[in-house]
Order: sequence, then structure tokens, then C-alpha cells
Amino acid sequence: MDHPCHKCGHIVEDGKPFCSQCAAPQIRVTMPDLAPSPPRLDVSSSDLPIFPDSSGVPGALRLALTAAIDWNRALRSCAIAAVVAALVMGLGLMVPLLAAFGAGFLAVNLYHRSNAAWIVTGRSGAKLGAVCGIFFFAIAALLETIAAAFLHTGGQMREKVMDALQQAATRSNDPQVQAAFEQLKTPEGITLMLVVGVIFLFFVSIAAGSLSGALTGTFLGRGKRR
Repeated sequence: MDHPCHKCGHIVEDGKPFCSQCAAPQIRVTMPDLAPSPPRLDVSSSDLPIFPDSSGVPGALRLALTAAIDWNRALRSCAIAAVVAALVMGLGLMVPLLAAFGAGFLAVNLYHRSNAAWIVTGRSGAKLGAVCGIFFFAIAALLETIAAAFLHTGGQMREKVMDALQQAATRSNDPQVQAAFEQLKTPEGITLMLVVGVIFLFFVSIAAGSLSGALTGTFLGRGKRR
């Protein structure tokens, strides 16, 4: 039985393996059907389960899962602790180093009380303590400036510095040391010492606050895991 060529349409005698017109092979192999694909389910979006958005998770739970610091709340705790420590130092009840150390301790405790779900660690406590140290330095410097402007404590501070230099100068007979002390007694020397003292207090406040915060965070974290 003749049949048309599948390629050019020329009539090919049945049994011939090739088309005489285009030489296309006439033997075709039929492949078995593949496994049927699973039927598609027509599911509308309304049938799908609705999961709450992560933004709807309470803030305390997110903090507990990530151990992050809520800085909006933490900055308030740091500011309160820094003000208290600066006032205590300003009243002469504590030296600057101990005041900065106490500020870091107080900041971590205040923030922990305001956010009980916070996972306390030494690292996060050190961060809070360092920020509190910066606040403490700024508030202490502001209080000293106000006292010097309105209470005229600048002269008293200058007299204390001069007395300290005089006592230090009497302990050495080295001419070079004596010349250095005399140079520090000049207005330029006094200004230089004040600048160095301010820079030193800045770094000491951060270091003391960070160390205190780390120790407090480690202590509170261990107590919470028991």
C-alpha cells in the first residue's frame, strides 16, 4: 500500500525503506509514552494557610531569638546610668574611673530590667557599657564646663594642677625634668595638659564602662541560664 513521504509528501511504494524523491527514511520507530505527569491541583490563594508575618512577632520574642539589643530602649538605660554616675562624681563621692565603671554596671542592669527577654552575654554587655562610657564622658565634661563657667571652679582647678606640678618637681633634681615642669606651668603647658587629660578621660570612660558591662553581662547571663 502506497503512502505519502512524511518529509516531502511524495507517494512512496509500501515496503521501500527510502523515498525516491528526497531519500528520507520511511521506517519510523514509535517511542513508548512517558509516565503521565501528576495532575495539577487548582488551588486558589484563599485555600492556602496563612502564616503570620515576621513583623508581627512581638519585639521581645525577636530579641530573644536573635540576642540583639533594642537600642531605642538601651540608649535610655545608658543615658540614665551616665547621668547618675556623673552626678555622683561631680559631688566628689567617687573618682572618675570608678564612676565610669559603675555607669557600665548600672546601664546593663537597667536595660536587663526593662527587657527581661534579652539574652545577656558578656559581649552585648560590653557594647552597652562602652556606649554608656561615651555618655558618661559627655555628661561629665558638660557638668565640669558648667561648674567652671558659673561656679568659677576653673581657678581652683588651675591651683590644684600647679600644686601637683610643684610637688612633682621637688621630687627630682634633674635639670631637664625641672625645665619640663617649668614649661608645663606656662599657659600653653596647662592647656596641653588639659587636652591630654580630656582625651585620657574619654578612653578611660569607654574602657571602664565596657569592662564593667562585660563583667555584668557575663554574671547575669550565667545566672539566667541556671
